[in-house]
Amino acid sequence: MPILKILKRTALGGDYTGRRKNIKIGIPKVLNIWSTHRFWIGFFKALGVPDRNIIFSSNTSEEQFREFGKGRIGMDSCYPVKSMAGHIGELIFTKKVDILLVPQIYSLPSFLKGHVLDCLSCTRVMMGPENIKAGFIKEQDEFLKHGVIYVSPFVSFAEPHLLPKQLHKSLGSLLGLSYEETKEAVKIGMEELNSFDREMRIQARKILEECIEKNSPCLLILGRPYHMDPGIGHEIDVEFQRCGYPILWSQYLPTDSDIMNWLFSQEISEGIIKSPFDISDVWISSYSANTNEIVWAAKFAARFPWITAVIRLSSYECGMDQPTYTPVQRIVEYSGTLYFKFGDLDETKPTGSVRIRVETIDYYVKKYFQQIVKRKLERLPMSLMPESFKSLYKRKFYEIPFASSP
Repeated sequence: MPILKILKRTALGGDYTGRRKNIKIGIPKVLNIWSTHRFWIGFFKALGVPDRNIIFSSNTSEEQFREFGKGRIGMDSCYPVKSMAGHIGELIFTKKVDILLVPQIYSLPSFLKGHVLDCLSCTRVMMGPENIKAGFIKEQDEFLKHGVIYVSPFVSFAEPHLLPKQLHKSLGSLLGLSYEETKEAVKIGMEELNSFDREMRIQARKILEECIEKNSPCLLILGRPYHMDPGIGHEIDVEFQRCGYPILWSQYLPTDSDIMNWLFSQEISEGIIKSPFDISDVWISSYSANTNEIVWAAKFAARFPWITAVIRLSSYECGMDQPTYTPVQRIVEYSGTLYFKFGDLDETKPTGSVRIRVETIDYYVKKYFQQIVKRKLERLPMSLMPESFKSLYKRKFYEIPFASSP
């Protein structure tokens, strides 16, 4: 049944809550949806939309873009933004969704909020939904033709108190929502997002503890959330995992107080930074959420002994990343940590060159791992090492001698 009939009001107002279980909501799996997807799942479930009716597009691929997005681009931008056309087209033409939700995300949830100037999204990413939409209505209205309602709410995750008003404005009349109902759904959505975030950080800590126990190297990937998409990140993380390396992502590093105290207490006591999450010593223009987290993660990696190498990913024409290349590299390499950059990733999948580079990186990580750990440990106060780390360190690490310096 078409959505307009599903949601049409009766003379008495109708029962919207019961009707929502029949609505199919499509969400393109692009850009900052990779870091906010759990919110949208929790939000719509709280409104009565079942799991099976919250439909995400598939991972980015050249085939997806050629079949569903070709000729739909209305601006020159980075490939991750352009790829949105393929995701939107896939949902319109193959998924039979009723509502296509493509949010304009103005600001992002970030653990650095309060320690930086702002937590904004990239402007191209924020405006992408409206620019790509134009490509689907310039010749004929594909949304109207396929019975899809396109909704692009302006949302500010860094100011969660604004979310109920913003989402009620876009979805209230469409879904028959009261403001209080929207407010409660936003609360549930944020709880789901925060719960997911906590779990990811718990798992990251477990990975670090395992590396300490086994005295083995760990790799950190510095990238934007959408680089987790195999079609955008080219599965570079998978290539390293095939070599046996555990992988951490910059967005989900553990932020427990005992680890923060161990890594950053000396700089705080010296007045260099005000808190473990302060990046003003290395990055003044701290407005972009993703950029801020990349810079902070570089500081974390430069201090944490068992993070032996940092892998930087960046897409072609990313204007937000370009100013950070030199500062981030200097932060990492100054500590003796290995740094490698895969830049200008775009729609061409560089399979052969990636594998050759991974083999080279694997060689250097194995060769210098012990020396890197030793040098970084010498700079940290052993008395402040977290107890869970200390017990693993004493039991395993002293049994394995460091390789001699070259």
